Amino acid sequence: MRSVLFPLAALAGGLAPMAADAGTLEQVRERGRLFCGVGESFPGFFAMDSQGEWRGLDVDVCRAVAAAVLGDASKVTFKPATPVARFTQLQSGEVDLLSRSVTWTLGREAALGLAFTGTTFYDGQGFLVRRALNIAHVKALSGASICTQSGTTTERNLADYFRSQGVAFTPVVFETAPEAIGAYEAGRCDAYTTDKSTLQARIKGLRDPSQHLILPETITVALNGPVVRGNDAPWASVVRWTLNALVGGEARGITSANVAERRAGGTDPETRRLLGQDGALGRALGLDPAWAYEAIRQVGNYAELYDRNLGPAAPVQIPREGGPNRLWRDGGLMVAPSFE
Repeated sequence: MRSVLFPLAALAGGLAPMAADAGTLEQVRERGRLFCGVGESFPGFFAMDSQGEWRGLDVDVCRAVAAAVLGDASKVTFKPATPVARFTQLQSGEVDLLSRSVTWTLGREAALGLAFTGTTFYDGQGFLVRRALNIAHVKALSGASICTQSGTTTERNLADYFRSQGVAFTPVVFETAPEAIGAYEAGRCDAYTTDKSTLQARIKGLRDPSQHLILPETITVALNGPVVRGNDAPWASVVRWTLNALVGGEARGITSANVAERRAGGTDPETRRLLGQDGALGRALGLDPAWAYEAIRQVGNYAELYDRNLGPAAPVQIPREGGPNRLWRDGGLMVAPSFE
């Protein structure tokens, strides 16, 4: 996975959950900007474009939160959060949330004092190999050298899986993902392993993508999404329900193009509650009644975010059809609780 494991002993070294001062929601409002931690560069999820603007699925989640909280999706300051430093940045208050495909794990939530607010992308670990090796399955990598990033869940999963299968391999580890993929392309290892979404993004950057393939097996399941400090439940609810609004908006056919019309003339009770026409859902979160309306109007529903960043016209294309990132009614895992 694209994520570094912090040893639980790090809690004794100053990474313990901070005591709550002013709530994050109040801090964001007073500041007038949301501080969002993203990664260095992972096209499709978080990366700067040629004009220096941040783009990606995780980036758009931050913009949706800014729209819900501040009424303006542009009021976000994006801060690169490296794998090693990102949890410290969050715990110290340097960022208000991390939205950089962080994997949801028990150790992170319980021992590091974090709160995962939902899943924006279901993923799993895979392997990239050269076609010239004539390898069709993971077990054929017996005795192979495999590049990966040190200190990550990917590194641990690799060792666990091969040990459980009784297959020998040689790990070749690097501090950063670019170093690992660069070593693979230079022939310093037989395969490269990380989440399949990363593989699909990285393969396009190789000199000759046609000479490489991603093996069919997926050896883990990874739930990736925004994470906040665990000692601020009201802020976690704001981020969680903003994500739910994007998914729920798609399920109800509410888009950035028709949300104003649906808000003005809709009759479905739950849609009216979601868009702030009836009830006090926004006030219960400490937000304006139009919080979800603004998030969808300015950024889009989940399908719009996905298509913009990972769809057929995007630079990095990860088909949604047939996979877990579809709505539950279409056979996927994306679902939002009721708005009532």
